[in-house]
Amino acid sequence: MTSLIRYRWFPQWLRSRRLHYIVGGTGILFVLFALLRILFLFGFSDAAGRDDIDGGTILKALGIGFRFDLRLAVLVMLPVAVLASIPRWNLATLPLLRWIARLYLSLAVFALLLVYILDFGHYAYLAIRINSTVFKFIQDAGISGGMVWQSYPVVWITLGWLATGMLTLAALFALERSTFRRERIPVSRWSAAGGFAIMIVLTFLGLLGRVSNINIENPTPLRWSDAFFSGNEAVGALGLNPVIFLYDTLEVPQDPYDEALVRQYYPVMSAYLGVDNPDVSKLNFERRVGPQPHRLKFSRPPNVIFVMLESLGASRLGAYGNPLDPSPNLDALARSGWFFERFYVPFTGTAKTVWASITGIPDVSRQATATRNPLITRQRTLINALEGYEKLYLIGGSAGWANISALIRQSIDGVTLYQEGYWRAPNVDVWGISDLDLFKESDRILRDLPGDRPFFAYIQTAANHRPFTIPPNNDDFQPVAITLEEAQKYGFVSVEQFNAVRLLDYNVGRLMEMAQEGGYFDNTIFVFFGDHNDRITTLPHMPPAFEQLALESLHVPHIIYAPGLLEPRVIEETVSLVDVLPTVAGLLGLEYVNTTLGRDIQMPAPEGERVVPVVLRDSIFPLIGAATRDYVVRMNHDGSEPSLHDLRSDKPLQNIADNQPEEFRRLADIARGAYETSRLMFYRNVR
Repeated sequence: MTSLIRYRWFPQWLRSRRLHYIVGGTGILFVLFALLRILFLFGFSDAAGRDDIDGGTILKALGIGFRFDLRLAVLVMLPVAVLASIPRWNLATLPLLRWIARLYLSLAVFALLLVYILDFGHYAYLAIRINSTVFKFIQDAGISGGMVWQSYPVVWITLGWLATGMLTLAALFALERSTFRRERIPVSRWSAAGGFAIMIVLTFLGLLGRVSNINIENPTPLRWSDAFFSGNEAVGALGLNPVIFLYDTLEVPQDPYDEALVRQYYPVMSAYLGVDNPDVSKLNFERRVGPQPHRLKFSRPPNVIFVMLESLGASRLGAYGNPLDPSPNLDALARSGWFFERFYVPFTGTAKTVWASITGIPDVSRQATATRNPLITRQRTLINALEGYEKLYLIGGSAGWANISALIRQSIDGVTLYQEGYWRAPNVDVWGISDLDLFKESDRILRDLPGDRPFFAYIQTAANHRPFTIPPNNDDFQPVAITLEEAQKYGFVSVEQFNAVRLLDYNVGRLMEMAQEGGYFDNTIFVFFGDHNDRITTLPHMPPAFEQLALESLHVPHIIYAPGLLEPRVIEETVSLVDVLPTVAGLLGLEYVNTTLGRDIQMPAPEGERVVPVVLRDSIFPLIGAATRDYVVRMNHDGSEPSLHDLRSDKPLQNIADNQPEEFRRLADIARGAYETSRLMFYRNVR
């Protein structure tokens, strides 16, 4: 009776039980999503506690995020609102409809919470909010599931998921019972109509996500791009809602390439690549390259060994300034070989690195990796210019991951693929055998090759990857005990990751020892490169630009080491992963035809100071760019919102395009041209 008296004081249009239930249910869901956003801020986000991000910026991002959360809450309650709005048979009068609403809400709440959990895990590993590219992992569900099980406390996460879902549903069901068991208060027809109209307006505003500057004729809703108002990726991530952003990315049409844009930028790109016979009508990118003056002098062709260093960012090496001394062996190789100070992979991701290193084309696929596209996995590669070479690809786990086996087998002529199932050593985790065992068994294979033929071997490591397994058989390697605070101060997310980097470096040292013992060390060119960097914490030993402009995920070590053939050298200009094969081909004095984006770094760059294209945000809405030693240009993939940034500045987020208009235009044209041209090259480079 007390509650009934209380509700009688409401205006008639506010007395509806159905209205109270819909508003209350929306409020409960909004509180849930808002609390999850706060959890993301303090538990996962890179924005909290950073000196370069002020409190006002964080509050603005949270404000945008809360509006997305309200939109999601409204969307979830819309089907229930429809059931409540039926004039005669509705939630208030028909128990069956209430059971249907309960079932729907139960499925919705648990499904949405699962998306949040996946988003938190995705961001914890890659510092990227979940988007449609996550579905590529379903194609490798066994490996993906194994990595998750071995890396995360799945049982506790599952219990938290169930508990949170049940508490939320308990609140929603309690609201339903207290609302519909209350005695109905009569409401006039006009008051009911007025309340309905007001609810329509409020629902519209909740979905729109804004209440000011609304164009009634063409209202513009709050969009994901609004979250990136500051230009800072961490701030943008804080403003997104994972469920809505995931849906937005699913809605983007995926044309293979835009030929009109390729033609528009063809003059820029044909000059950048040094095309022999430019022809905009044919979109010809072919260059015939003969033996260069800078080729090595040797009595017999050298062997070539590529070693892909899993998840190894440049900032994790002592050679790039890390004071924790995690990489003494790689540091020694850097001092004795060619050391690349500014080397970038064009896109983050292991499969994308495999693609770019073999094909010479940046993997700019926006929904899945290029290796998963069966129409383009048979590519031309300069590896095939190594005539007379034995060709081997060696990986400790399954090459079925991301379908890279299709690219390897279809593109590299005569290659022998060694993978899971061949090795004598046992698997140590989901990624297969340990890197040390991989190096030992690879060494055995290389020693057994015929001595009258050189070889090309591509060895793909995996241990510096979650779950950061330290296997029991490591020869004399021992983990080092440091504090978590010390590890995180210099970029490592955990002590386990710090020791995983040390183990990878130790294994590289053992590989060098085995090569010397095996007799192929002196006549081999060793090519080391990281495949991408994973999530970092702080980087006091690196310029602020690498962290604030998202370059750190692409900035990886690159060393070419051949002590019997190459003099030590430091390369200060920017170099891309797609340049590795042309550079090695130039050292070997090969004659080849190049139809990709890669260039021999010893040949003069037509654009003057070398420029390399990069993709700074891994998303269905990528942030593309181009970098030199001193500058980077950034823009959305469609060319909107371009900006120029000084990599030497203490405030690298400042847009200096107006101060450097010529450099801005030069880099912007190459960034957009390289991105669009790469998409076309997927199909033009098919054999």
